[in-house]
Amino acid sequence: MTHADEPDHHHDNHYDPMTARVRALETILSDKGLIDPAAIDAIVDTYQNKIGPQNGAKVVARAWCDDAYADWLREDATAAIASLGFTGRQGEHMRAVFNTPDTHNLVVCTLCSCYPWSVLGLPPVWYKSPPYRSRAVIDPRGVLEEFGVSLDPDVKIRVWDSTAELRYLVIPMRPQGSEDLTEDALAGLVTRDAMIGTGLAGAPS
Repeated sequence: MTHADEPDHHHDNHYDPMTARVRALETILSDKGLIDPAAIDAIVDTYQNKIGPQNGAKVVARAWCDDAYADWLREDATAAIASLGFTGRQGEHMRAVFNTPDTHNLVVCTLCSCYPWSVLGLPPVWYKSPPYRSRAVIDPRGVLEEFGVSLDPDVKIRVWDSTAELRYLVIPMRPQGSEDLTEDALAGLVTRDAMIGTGLAGAPS
C-alpha cells in the first residue's frame, strides 16, 4: 500500500498552509495523547462564539449609545472595555480609534499577528498573512478596495500597527437610520472587519 492509499491519511489541500500545519500538529499531539481534541474545540468555540467579535460589537454599540462611555473609551479603552467584562488574553492594553467622516482607521500588525482576542475572537487568516501585513501599510486604500470598502479620495486613512504592548479596536461610524435601534440591535450591525477597519458597520434592515 502506498502512502496515498493509507485509509487514515487525509489531504488538507483545501486549507491554507498555516491552517494545514496547525491541523497536522494538532493531529500529532492528539495521537500522542498530549492534547484533548474536545478541549481544543471548546477553546476555539469560546473565542469564536463567546469571546469573539460579539464582545467588541457590544463595546461599539455602547459607545454609539452613551457619549460618556465613548469619551471614556477614547481616554482609557482598557478600563472602559474591562467595565463590560471583556478583558484577558491579548486584550490587556487597548486603544480605541474612532472613524469619522474625514478619517478611516485600519489596524494591522506588521511584525506578527498581535490581535485583541478578548473583543475580536480569533484572528482571521488574512490578518496574519504577509501580503496583508505589508500592503496595509504601503497601499491601505487599495487593500480596503479589495475588501469592498470604497472611500472618497478626501477621506484620510490612518493605519495603526498593533504590538505586544498595545492593541487597537476601531469604532466604526454609526450607520444612518439606526437612531431608533436598541443597543442590542446596534451590536448586530457591527462586524469583526468593521472593528479592524477592513469593513463598515452594516445598515439597518
